[in-house]
Amino acid sequence: MRCHSSAEVADAIRSMVVRGAPAIGVAAAYAVALAAERGEDLESADRVLRESRPTAVNLAWALDEMRGDPSRDHAQRIHRDEVQRCRRMASHAAELLAPGTRALTHCNAGGLATGGYGSAVGALLTAYERGLLEHVWVDETRPLLQGARLTAWELEAASVPHAVIADSAAASLMARGQVDCVITGADRIAANGDTANKIGTYSLAVLADHHEVPFYVVAPSTTVDLGTATGSRIPIEERDPAEITERFTAHNPAFDVTPAELISAIVTEAGVHRSPYDRSLAGTVTA
Repeated sequence: MRCHSSAEVADAIRSMVVRGAPAIGVAAAYAVALAAERGEDLESADRVLRESRPTAVNLAWALDEMRGDPSRDHAQRIHRDEVQRCRRMASHAAELLAPGTRALTHCNAGGLATGGYGSAVGALLTAYERGLLEHVWVDETRPLLQGARLTAWELEAASVPHAVIADSAAASLMARGQVDCVITGADRIAANGDTANKIGTYSLAVLADHHEVPFYVVAPSTTVDLGTATGSRIPIEERDPAEITERFTAHNPAFDVTPAELISAIVTEAGVHRSPYDRSLAGTVTA
């Protein structure tokens, strides 16, 4: 899809042609550069882009970064830096896995979602390259099946052994001892470690806690929002109910919030952060 204006980029973000918090930020940065080159009103462009997806904090971060320098070079630098952050966090996260690990992941947090290498999926790729990862269970991830449509495709392209499962199958796999850890990305991480991610992540964290399976969140520092104290302050996007059903009344939140106490570790490019997250995340620096 080719976008010719910042408004078209905003539409692409809103309709999830562009999705994944880091990729949304990168796209927004390029949209500002496009607006500047086209002579658009930059304040109007900023407003339209900022309203396109409220949950992913990377969007607002990238727009704030572009205010002082709305150039193409700046947008490209933001893109390059995001990819490098992914590679560093993937390396840190892979160190948490033991040989023979069978991991479960939710939604899509690979190169398609980050503008490059990937956060959670990047960690899986690195672990596989190091001989630590045996198999990946891929939640299909309702309502738009990002796991079945995107994560599985990325793992297949990398020749990583995997199988797509219904979201509701995770509990039985954990009960049978077939899941060694859960690794997900994030769309926003509050200062206390509460984490917003694709709907269904919270239930996975509850299941992992019950079955004593480590639950890891892998995301760049651009996803950490130290200005939001807790997950209760994170805006949750409501999507079109027709994505679930066009016949019946439906409720279609795009995200849920996983409480910090259910998260074993949060991994950024700065390293592995443990509870209490209000202290360990306070030192994260976006660069």
